[in-house]
Amino acid sequence: MDISSLNREELTLLGAGACTMLALHFTSQLASQHLYYWKNPKEQRAIMIIILMAPVYAVYSFVGVLDLKGGKPFLMLLDFIKESYKALVVAKFLALLYGYLNMDISQNIVPDEVKGREIRHAFPITLFQSRTTYLNQHSLKLLKYQTWQFVVTRPTCSLLVISLQLLGMYPDWVSWTFTVILNISFYMAMYSLLVFYHVFAKELRPHKPLAKFSCIIGIIFFSFWQEVLIDILVESAIIKSHHFWVDVEHVGEAIKYILICVEMVGFSVFQQYAFHFEPYSGDVQTMLKKGQKNE
Repeated sequence: MDISSLNREELTLLGAGACTMLALHFTSQLASQHLYYWKNPKEQRAIMIIILMAPVYAVYSFVGVLDLKGGKPFLMLLDFIKESYKALVVAKFLALLYGYLNMDISQNIVPDEVKGREIRHAFPITLFQSRTTYLNQHSLKLLKYQTWQFVVTRPTCSLLVISLQLLGMYPDWVSWTFTVILNISFYMAMYSLLVFYHVFAKELRPHKPLAKFSCIIGIIFFSFWQEVLIDILVESAIIKSHHFWVDVEHVGEAIKYILICVEMVGFSVFQQYAFHFEPYSGDVQTMLKKGQKNE
């Protein structure tokens, strides 16, 4: 294939496709390593769901580029699946943290050795609760529910958006209302996860929680505000259609999809470090060495 003979649309599709394949390659590589060293199903099941978020985003965006001027209902369905998966990842990440701490997520039992630890809250959370609280059954339950509310809010809002769009009842003010609601919901969930991390920082330190947290917040939060920024740039005519191969109606969507395809390659590579299989490989490697010696 002579790349120089391709037009801008074909080059864009080729690049987006290549990025999607790379994201799938790096993620499948990491997933296969976890499957080979399947030592802790409870933790590794959550890890598998989390690391699949990068290729899910990449495939969704690539399909969006392919079907940019095509069936809107189909893209709406894909968007609902993507957003529901995002909510599932947040829930699984919290479950993973509980697993690292050997705590039951269905209960709110605080281990005696950490009971009473100080929790310092920042603005604007201090508008609703005291600046300083202490870890107990009630505060742990509150952190869990503040995280889980996003798991319910995100797919519910997506379903409402799809319904309103199909009914032709989706003016700009409704769009921005949902944006505000989702932003508050996501901020509350991420804040609660961050507080949870700080409270149990000592116990979680061996599991590289900050790197894992960065993957989650990077993919979800960064892509969300990236979309909002692009919408603003398109509406203010800073980004114009003649810069790209699509008309003004689709230029914003095209930029969003292409950027996500590229960014998911970086996140799939970073996940190799954040969710490395090495913590689960010890026993398997030991058994292999013993087997080789016996032979």
